[in-house]
Amino acid sequence: MAVVGIAATATETADSIASIDEQIAQSVSLDVVSADVEAAAKEPVAADTIVADSVALSPVLTTGAESAASTYQPHRGMDWRMFKSVTNPATRPYTFWEDQTWVGIPLFFAGMIAKSEKTAFRQNYNNPNTRIRLIKYNFHSEIDNYTQYVPLALTLGLHLGGYEGRSDWPRFWASSAMSAAIMAGLVNGIKYTAKEMRPDGSSRNAWPSGHTATAFLAATILHKEYGMTRSPWFSVGAYALATATGVMRVLNNRHWISDVLSGAGIGILSVELGYGLCDLMFKGKGLLRNDIVTFPDLYKNPSFFDISMGMGFGNKNLDMPLFDFKLPEGVIDESGLTGTGTDDQLHLKFRTATAVGAEAAWFFCPYVGIGGRLRVKSTPINGWSAFAVSEESAFRQFMADPDMQNAISGIEFTIESDHITEFAADAGVYFSLPLSRRFALGSKLIAGRSIMDDIEVSAEYSGKEMVFDDDAFNREDYDHMFKPSDKEVSDKWNYINVSASNSMKLGTGISLTYAHKNSFAFKVFLDYDYSRKTFTATYNPFGFLKTLSPDMIDFVKANLEWDMTQPAVSSIKKSLHQWVLGGALNIHF
Repeated sequence: MAVVGIAATATETADSIASIDEQIAQSVSLDVVSADVEAAAKEPVAADTIVADSVALSPVLTTGAESAASTYQPHRGMDWRMFKSVTNPATRPYTFWEDQTWVGIPLFFAGMIAKSEKTAFRQNYNNPNTRIRLIKYNFHSEIDNYTQYVPLALTLGLHLGGYEGRSDWPRFWASSAMSAAIMAGLVNGIKYTAKEMRPDGSSRNAWPSGHTATAFLAATILHKEYGMTRSPWFSVGAYALATATGVMRVLNNRHWISDVLSGAGIGILSVELGYGLCDLMFKGKGLLRNDIVTFPDLYKNPSFFDISMGMGFGNKNLDMPLFDFKLPEGVIDESGLTGTGTDDQLHLKFRTATAVGAEAAWFFCPYVGIGGRLRVKSTPINGWSAFAVSEESAFRQFMADPDMQNAISGIEFTIESDHITEFAADAGVYFSLPLSRRFALGSKLIAGRSIMDDIEVSAEYSGKEMVFDDDAFNREDYDHMFKPSDKEVSDKWNYINVSASNSMKLGTGISLTYAHKNSFAFKVFLDYDYSRKTFTATYNPFGFLKTLSPDMIDFVKANLEWDMTQPAVSSIKKSLHQWVLGGALNIHF
């Protein structure tokens, strides 16, 4: 019989008791009864068995448990026992169902819902090969090729450094490999069955995102090994980095938001299934620590990090004068162009928006905390495509002049964006009112910055430069005083654009959170945001003349005092009242 308790020093005994008291405060599982601990303390410790530190033990401890706690001999230094099985006899085996939270399933189906709403995030949905980005800012980075592996690298580093987690090396290898195999099968099986075109038009294997699935697989492994057994901050950091990886896949124009959501769901679900299957195979062998929290408690853990998706409602219409743009009378006769002095209005209707975001808050007491939110919301615009088609028809009517037809060999209009995309970052005060350990009401008061992308129609032409014909002018043949030359020219310009100013915004909202299992919770919310923006329409139907005929621009400027190179501009201020109703997956800590 090993009587290592007698050899413990007074200092070691005091440390053990303090660790036991700490564990009582953390409400660790009561599944290991005192008799089991006493029995474990009396059994000889095998040479290949490591006793986990006392924070993993049950709080129901007697004199025998104190003796067992004093036998703790943690592994010191680097752990190179890659294939040697070690077990802490004080840990209880996990079960398959204990590992399953199933939170990956709603994430996957959220991606399917977003997939059906893909037109909200696609600039030109009539062209499946478009290379136009969700945002027109020139974002490009390859860091997402590496961030997907960072949580897994951190897990390996902690294991290697001797920082005990859930599993020993053999069980960790098996659980990770099983998880990766499940993920690879699901991702590739769906990818090459669905054959979804990537937003950059490079290949038909967009949905779901493999990078995002890998990132969330790595994050969930770190969550299992250290977030649930050591500190929830491991989970928060891992999932925040995985979310950033998914966001970069969208910004790099490699994936739709739907691909990222479904990929995240597959990554989480794969790890839960992989670890659950290994629990069936290994049972209690190879376990070093149990979870520090086995029952969710929103009184003690109101802080959260979440990934959300919802539907946006609010302003229905955008009505504004087309342009303060009056052409000299008779310059264009019955051409049909908008800028001929008519009093037309631009009537645009906002459709239901799709909103995707990430939010986090840290509570310094059960009721009040501070936090922030990042959200992208895309609002399709009814009427924009029809307006663009009518403008193209009017432009072609204007180009019906024989000389113009001889000069221009091709003209193409492109709807660059037919939705308004808003990017918002907010921060402020968060509130929580626990109704029980599982349910809590939430609210917030936040302020931030709102940035909106434009809706835009571009035009592109090719042809031959038109030059001034002195002979036609001298014989007063003004209809033919510009003629095509032999010089080939082409240009692409913004034909019409509607933009919104960046602005401050205020927000609030209410939510109901249900603590599901371990650190995971589900939340339904209704958010309200207010901002006041200036919408500006820029109309430039004659932008092509800069390259097609500089002579014509000079002639009109000299004789009609009209600068054809200057676009018409009209602005209007509008208050935006926006609501988002949705759901979120929370990680609580």
